[in-house]
Amino acid sequence: MDLFDNGPQTLVEDAEGGIRYWAEFLPPALAREWFEALRDGCRWQSARRPMYDRVVDVPRLMAWYGLHEVPEGLPLAAMLERVQAVAPGAYNSAGLNFYRDGNDSVAMHNDKLHQLVPGQPLALVSLGSARRMNIRAKAGGRALGIDLEPGSLLVMSHASQLTHEHGIPKTARPVAPRMSVVFRARPQAARTRYSWQAGVGVSGSVPGQGERAA
Repeated sequence: MDLFDNGPQTLVEDAEGGIRYWAEFLPPALAREWFEALRDGCRWQSARRPMYDRVVDVPRLMAWYGLHEVPEGLPLAAMLERVQAVAPGAYNSAGLNFYRDGNDSVAMHNDKLHQLVPGQPLALVSLGSARRMNIRAKAGGRALGIDLEPGSLLVMSHASQLTHEHGIPKTARPVAPRMSVVFRARPQAARTRYSWQAGVGVSGSVPGQGERAA
């Protein structure tokens, strides 16, 4: 399949490229192969975070990798090569979310700008089941909903994190597991803070506070 035949669809416009979506970024067989490799090979973590007056489970599993130290057997380098061909960037980290069923979700949010290199995009590859993403302007108005298909690519500009929020809502309908792989360009300070080591944040903090994406 030619990577350039089916996209992009522009969802949000801005001077840095906005938010763009490629529905058929990966061939279906390759998307399934990479989903299985990451599902079985990542060191998935559960996490807890404060919410109001209590501490709750983060409703998904997570994993984190610096791209200079990805464990052998994970297809992140090959995935990044395809991303770079479509949406070039100074990516140096990958954050993964694993949504086990419709009860797993991520609230509306934007990535924290101090944890991103200015002007560099975020590239999100979706694998597994399709899930709905909502994108909403911070200025208000109706949210845009888009079903992120398996093997699709969503690229968000740095500037769009100032103007828009995004999230994956819970759903009552039966859905199979879904995974997101988000490539980011981290400044050196943020990379040091997270202390990447074999996919585990050794600081003991919850990187999800600035690492959520969808």
